[in-house]
Amino acid sequence: MVSCRHSRRLLECTEENFLIQIIDSTTRADAILDLLVTNAREVIGDVKIGGSLSCSDHAVVMFAVLRDMGQAKSKVRTLNFRKAKFQLFKELVNRTPWETALHGKGAEQSWQIFKDTFHRAQELSVPSSEKLGMEGKRLAWLS
Repeated sequence: MVSCRHSRRLLECTEENFLIQIIDSTTRADAILDLLVTNAREVIGDVKIGGSLSCSDHAVVMFAVLRDMGQAKSKVRTLNFRKAKFQLFKELVNRTPWETALHGKGAEQSWQIFKDTFHRAQELSVPSSEKLGMEGKRLAWLS
């Protein structure tokens, strides 16, 4: 429960930015006074709370940042319009009875039907390929 306006703003900000509070144990008496927030729980590990520094009554918080998560392969695909077969788009416009297909539908539902049909035609007529990133390229200063 939050009664202070500033505390409420902090909670709203963390929720809006999809941040997660990692520390769930008390760090001073019966209160959690230390914040350890992240948007990806899997990068913070081995959180330990205990002990104190010198004569402080705050508990020490130790944690590890897991950096070696491995490189994720990009799944980005690009459309190759040079090899596209645009005849399908022409057939889509000419053969689809749009008036009967969209009759009685609201604007939002009509747009969704058109968009789904358009994307299906795009998948069939425009080939896609994996986008090549920096993989395999040598940096200029290494040459």
